[in-house]
Amino acid sequence: HDKKGTEFVVAAIPLGGYVKMLDEREGEVPADQIDQSFNRKSVRQRIAIVAAGPIANFLLAMFFFWVVAMLGSEQVRPVIGAVEPASIAAKAGLSAGQEIIAIDGEPTSGWAAVNLQLVRRLGESGSLQLLVREQGSTADSPRELALDKWLKGADEPDPIRSLGIRPWRPALPPVLAELDAKGPAQAAGLKTGDRLLALDGKSLDDWQQVVDTVRMRPDSKIMLRIERDGAQIDVPVTLAARGGSKAPSGYLGAGVKAVDWPPEMIREVSYGPVAAIGEGARRTWTMSVLTLDSLKKMLFGELSVKNLSGPITIAKVAGASAQSGVADFLNFLAYLSISLGVLNLLPIPVLDGGHLLFYLIEWTRGRPLSDRVQGWGIQIGISLVVGVMLLALVNDLGRL
Repeated sequence: HDKKGTEFVVAAIPLGGYVKMLDEREGEVPADQIDQSFNRKSVRQRIAIVAAGPIANFLLAMFFFWVVAMLGSEQVRPVIGAVEPASIAAKAGLSAGQEIIAIDGEPTSGWAAVNLQLVRRLGESGSLQLLVREQGSTADSPRELALDKWLKGADEPDPIRSLGIRPWRPALPPVLAELDAKGPAQAAGLKTGDRLLALDGKSLDDWQQVVDTVRMRPDSKIMLRIERDGAQIDVPVTLAARGGSKAPSGYLGAGVKAVDWPPEMIREVSYGPVAAIGEGARRTWTMSVLTLDSLKKMLFGELSVKNLSGPITIAKVAGASAQSGVADFLNFLAYLSISLGVLNLLPIPVLDGGHLLFYLIEWTRGRPLSDRVQGWGIQIGISLVVGVMLLALVNDLGRL
């Protein structure tokens, strides 16, 4: 307890949290504390109290982004490695060697920024405005990509690849360095150190050739010629499928060792303490708008509800980001905090946004809604929240 009588509790299983107000509607309140009861506060005071939680979520996200901005990051310049023939990108005149400078007027310092801007346009029709720079040039030129209900309803959209763009990257020798213990490669008898020489008779000199072929052939058989201990061996492999029933992709369950990127392809981005404040605020605003827009698109069927994630996926992503480094983990915490803030502000009874809606109605009418109406609203709100939680859990289980 603090000196004002507030009780703080840390539970044995710290999952979630809540704040319970002193309120005459929740139980008997001592006479000397009645004036402190939540139900005795003015409408403005109640609005301020309820809004404090989501506001704290956004401020926490801003703080995390501020720290990340000061820590700085290495970003790969968004240079196009290849463009698939007859793709959206090809029709717009994009070609290998061009660097994407901006999308819809927003600067793109790396592929993460490119992906973020593309995600904002999922499910939409219209034109996507790109600014590109030719290799060795300082002049930028515009490109217009035509979208028509782009990736509407896709379970696991890949915005960059769906446009027909393949990011540039250094060539990777097709020598296996890791295997999924439960993957097709392991089951077929492949081992780390094996060099892949050919796939279905076509010679291989780059791992990307394997990735592209495998992705297009879910649940099919391929023949790999490998070199092991100086001998060449033919190994049949039955690929698995991932990505859902609408757009499955092949899965081999193998990876190769990463190689160093050329220095000219890496861009160091960092901010000073003052500039990082603005960057933190900008990122918080951008992600908040994107989260709200994504929820709207799910509601109207422009985005698949299978993109919802629950506690299992959150835990997996948290673990992976923690292993990736401090900056990635702080970014994850910022995104999670923003998601909680936005969700809590939705005008659904039982959530903070629902309470704010009730208080705004009370402020406008001059009197609160009846207990009966509020009770109906809360029952509907509980049903909606439980339904969304179950849907997110089902999605999580489907990803295992």
